[in-house]
Amino acid sequence: MFAVVKIAGQQFKVQKDQEIFVQQLQGNIGDKVQFSEVLLIDNGGALTVGTDVKSVVKAEILSHVQGDKVIAFKMKRRKGFRKKVGHRTHFTKIRISEIA
Repeated sequence: MFAVVKIAGQQFKVQKDQEIFVQQLQGNIGDKVQFSEVLLIDNGGALTVGTDVKSVVKAEILSHVQGDKVIAFKMKRRKGFRKKVGHRTHFTKIRISEIA
């Protein structure tokens, strides 16, 4: 059984006991969260899509982490212009506990 769920503006294909990284969510480590915006459910070959889906996906927050550093370097040749900026995106690691 799997579900396609929308979390923080992105779609994820999730299964029970799967651990995924999503955009940073509000909450502390150990908190339970649930996502009601389920787009598709596959229950043993029986697909449910769209407004017919009446399920929620429950998950637990495991940790808050940062991604790898992304560097944006801009330069204009022969002008002496160089600009180097970087950032690290914040992620939340969650474990899917139930698809109900």
